[in-house]
Amino acid sequence: MPKPHERGKPILYKKLGIPEKLLITTADDNGNMQTFGGDLRIGDLDGDGTIDFLVYRNVDGTKPVFMGAFNLDGEVLWKVGADGGQPIRPGPVALHDIDGDGGSEVICLFHRPGVESRVNELKDVVIQVRRGPSGEVQKEACPPELSSRSGEGPNWVHQRILIANFRGNKTSRDFMVKLGDTLLAFDENLDVLWTYKIRWNEYSFCSAYIPAVGDIDGDGKDEVNGGYFLLGPNGIPKWEKPLARHMDSVAITEWDGGHIRAICSGFGHVMDDRGNVILKLGQDAVPHGQEARIADFLPELDGPEMIIRYNGHQTDVMVVSNDGRILRTFNLNASPNHTGMEVVYWNGPHDVALLYNGGRLFDASGRQRHILKELPEPIGPPKMGWYHCIPANVTQDEREELVLYNPWDRWIYIYTPSPLNPKAFTEYRPSPRQYNARLMD
Repeated sequence: MPKPHERGKPILYKKLGIPEKLLITTADDNGNMQTFGGDLRIGDLDGDGTIDFLVYRNVDGTKPVFMGAFNLDGEVLWKVGADGGQPIRPGPVALHDIDGDGGSEVICLFHRPGVESRVNELKDVVIQVRRGPSGEVQKEACPPELSSRSGEGPNWVHQRILIANFRGNKTSRDFMVKLGDTLLAFDENLDVLWTYKIRWNEYSFCSAYIPAVGDIDGDGKDEVNGGYFLLGPNGIPKWEKPLARHMDSVAITEWDGGHIRAICSGFGHVMDDRGNVILKLGQDAVPHGQEARIADFLPELDGPEMIIRYNGHQTDVMVVSNDGRILRTFNLNASPNHTGMEVVYWNGPHDVALLYNGGRLFDASGRQRHILKELPEPIGPPKMGWYHCIPANVTQDEREELVLYNPWDRWIYIYTPSPLNPKAFTEYRPSPRQYNARLMD
């Protein structure tokens, strides 16, 4: 039995190399050769109850052109396409069981070779559903709502697919694609459910680069929080307000007394489904709300609480109770780009949450609880080569693991809390924290 002070100590459960045949070697801007896999997603592609991985690369920075799937033993399941480069940002690929067959499908945009297109246009792109075990195309569509899209700048490069339940099905059979100033909602047959044109797109005065989905009113259907708007499941706004600058992070989650709210990082806002302000910390307290994370961080308070990176791409964070009190501020460790903090239920769903940042785990007092000692310093461009964190209950012993990857590297690191008890392992079941992983705000 581990000693009490060793419980929860990080164990490197797996250091998994991306298979050689799925890697690519290219020259960087300085002519140095670099070998990497690309951006990563996790799920259960073959439905066998264990975690699988998908790596992909892009052309034009945002258009997937290569995908390769492999399992926890490093065995290649399949690959499609060829070559490609590093995605500019985590992009339009999601793994989810959208047809209810027990395994994750790959839902993605994909480049069509030979179709003339410019960098910031999508004439050469289709939307696809690929079979998890084989990668073969199950469904494909190219609706004009997709192919006509174009854009540029920071709001354009943050392209993301989010799994949702807009129609009130027993399981989530819909998804939304965020493409610059437009949101497109699809069902599992790739029929367009609705579109929404975002009115605010000026840098630092735009809505959230990555919206959030969730059922804010309890009717069994998901809404969409964009920070400057809340859309109903039919795509019609419930409210639209340019609340504050720097609307970098949003969520739909429980906040006060069991109520589900829209979390909006700009100036520290919490909103209800009708557009009423539940909390506003204000510009003086939160001049640049970069990342906002909600969880039960403090055992002595009725949770949850908010930890918000309140001063942009800096190490400063603030802890806020759900009755609006600023409890404390402290500094996280430095990490590339000063983004990437994530909630982790390291000790299980019934214990207080910890906060991951830059290879370390913190509690809400600001104390550094654990250092992931085997994790090397990230390689790659200064503001892009860093470890993305996907919390996932890989071993299904109630506690969450950390799945860490650097898109510019060739390794995946999975950390688990001690004690490690293989007899407690059951099958892996993907959740929204994986198929709608935040990855970057």
